Amino acid sequence: MSRANWALLAAVGVTMLGLAVTLALIGAVGARDVLAVLARIGAVPFLVYAAYTLFILSVLGLAWQVLTPGLPVATFVWARTLREAATNLLPFSQFGGIIVGLRVLVAGRVPQPVAYASQVADQTAELAAQLVYTLYGVAALLLVLNGAGGGGDVRRLALVGLAASVAIILAFAFAQRPMLALAARIGGAMLPGSAATLIEVRARLDAIYARRGRLIACFLLHLLAWVASGAGAAIVLDFIGIEISLHAVIVIESLIFTLRTAAFLIPGGVGVQEGAYVLIGPLFGLPPEAALALSLAKRARDLIVDVPALLVWQLGELRSVAARRER
Repeated sequence: MSRANWALLAAVGVTMLGLAVTLALIGAVGARDVLAVLARIGAVPFLVYAAYTLFILSVLGLAWQVLTPGLPVATFVWARTLREAATNLLPFSQFGGIIVGLRVLVAGRVPQPVAYASQVADQTAELAAQLVYTLYGVAALLLVLNGAGGGGDVRRLALVGLAASVAIILAFAFAQRPMLALAARIGGAMLPGSAATLIEVRARLDAIYARRGRLIACFLLHLLAWVASGAGAAIVLDFIGIEISLHAVIVIESLIFTLRTAAFLIPGGVGVQEGAYVLIGPLFGLPPEAALALSLAKRARDLIVDVPALLVWQLGELRSVAARRER
């Protein structure tokens, strides 16, 4: 078997191992509690919630594709779905999600330079939209804490999360071209022909950034997806029977994602997400038990949406290996 096939099999094995480890971590959070919340919501309402999640993933896929006109939207929606699934479930978190998304695009016949350049630009637009979403939540939190007095620990936690988000965004934005230039020089010295590819990626990236209208559309679609994600949490709470304003839920969700960004090395934010919900929820009228139920509902959604997506992808990867061996 060729070296490429061995590498592919190794990637499949590592992914499956990572998926098993992450499921065990979710089990440690409380698999029975996740199932109990699922039963409390009901099968049909939960399927509505899962379908709503697929709608958000479609918006995210469209945001990615709008940077590369002429390529099929479905390919980018599927790549984004798997990128999100890997980010939520696999131990290598954000980095693994990016790699998986790129692999899916390339397998979908998207040229490598286009895939890499669009990934960088899409990630930049998404981080910028997340910053707006985060600032909204942190501002609302500070207003609540200043009015109520106290809450120093929560205030510091939110500001640390905001600072981490800003640092990640700035590092990602300003290090793009220097890192591509460095990679091109190293690649040119070690792997003949690779420098030309990296230079083409940089040229593609410059071309994407030159289309300001499409870049703004990508940013706005990401901002829509962030707000829609918060609205999805409000839908879940309504299914559970918890009455709370949409504004409060969106603020809570923005703060949760801020803290999850700061803890990006933890797969799925396991533990961080649950603790943040219980800590922040009551400040906006969400009882701790309802906040925990919302977090567990999201874990159930991960199991229902993300796990099947990863398994379908891995089955396709194994079929690819089998097809190569038959040639």
